[in-house]
Amino acid sequence: MATSIIDSAYYGDMFGSARMQALFSDEARFQGWLDFEAGLARAQARLGIIPKAAAEEITAKAKVEFIDKAAMKAEFDRVGFPIVPIVHQLAKAVSQETSRYVHWGSTTQDVTDTGMALQIRNGLDLLDSMLGDLEAVLARLAEKHRDTLMVGRTMQQQAAPVTFGYKVAIWLAEVHRHRERLEAMRPRVLVGQVAGAVGTNATLGDRGLDVLRETMKELGLGEPPITWHVARDNWTEVTTLLALVGATMAKIGQEIALLMSTELGEVGEPYVAGRGSSSTLPQKRNPILCQPLIAAGKMLREKAALAFDAMVQDHERGTGPGHLEWSILPEAFVIAGGAVENAHSILDGLVVDEARMAANLDMLKGMVMSEAVMMGLAPHIGRNQAHDVVYEACAKCADEGLTLRDVLLADGRISAKLSPAEIDAMLDPANYLGCAREMVDRVLALVRRR
Repeated sequence: MATSIIDSAYYGDMFGSARMQALFSDEARFQGWLDFEAGLARAQARLGIIPKAAAEEITAKAKVEFIDKAAMKAEFDRVGFPIVPIVHQLAKAVSQETSRYVHWGSTTQDVTDTGMALQIRNGLDLLDSMLGDLEAVLARLAEKHRDTLMVGRTMQQQAAPVTFGYKVAIWLAEVHRHRERLEAMRPRVLVGQVAGAVGTNATLGDRGLDVLRETMKELGLGEPPITWHVARDNWTEVTTLLALVGATMAKIGQEIALLMSTELGEVGEPYVAGRGSSSTLPQKRNPILCQPLIAAGKMLREKAALAFDAMVQDHERGTGPGHLEWSILPEAFVIAGGAVENAHSILDGLVVDEARMAANLDMLKGMVMSEAVMMGLAPHIGRNQAHDVVYEACAKCADEGLTLRDVLLADGRISAKLSPAEIDAMLDPANYLGCAREMVDRVLALVRRR
């Protein structure tokens, strides 16, 4: 019976990714351990440490289908170490002669760490693919709405015009940086180890570094300069990246939810009959898909905090922190993958109400353009005085329900300096976008160059 939210048959698809979960399942975990044992054997055979025939047989039998998982679980419950049972299972699967060479010169943490490194590699590959798909959706939205006017808001208040494409391009740039971070970390995190009990590889004598080098070649992983049994910064970096991705997805989810509010109504989640409906209020279409995105960001933040705690290890083999990682990394990958998939689903079908954006932009009867008027008046009377004059004009608009245009034209201090045509130009939101559209183009060019 599943108790975790990401393993729940009912809730699982809301918070997790089935594709990512497959990469971090027990079967994938066990296969990663077996792949290490097979790679180790092949490397040692090439170096003349064990017979070639033994390495070939170990490789042939290092498959999950040859493992009795029930017996393995029973032994694990008894001995408390996860690798001892799978080593015994692999030894049973090969001939008696070959069994002598299974797990030669290695230790439990070599297997768990290198096996996890293989899973992390698969997880990063999938995550990068997911983020690439999300980039494509965001790029289409940013390009389509490059010139779609809407109000920019600061501290929940209307501030000055932007475009919806500009808002989306900010999300896109952030996602793109996550892909750059992911690529940059690969050489650091995609390393394994063959180190032995205290990390010195004493069981392999002067061949330890040779075995390490050749095993990593077999597995397609990098060779670390020194054992990292108690140096967990690289895995904390991975978890932090996943938390960064989750925070970006949460931010997108929160922004869409805010823009969906009844009073704004500028965007909407993809509509499916019945989705987002209230159990008691028939009129509602709640931001139902955004909510797990926001929650996932918070979940991943906590995973990152635990990963930093797991860095604090004692002596040459930690007492407990490693057990944290067995939970942190798989769950973080599954949650992050689910968040990216959910964000993709929302954004790919996002409803953008351009008419509502335009209406909201005019909600304050022109006052949203007050900064533009201030900067247009400033060359004539100075910036500070211009601010005070326009501030008084806006106060009059608010108090008397007038348009900013009417107040500006009626104020001799302003009309003496600015013509009606100049005032109209300053009150046009399309004329006060700064470099927003060019920034969208720059982000699109950056993403497409990749």
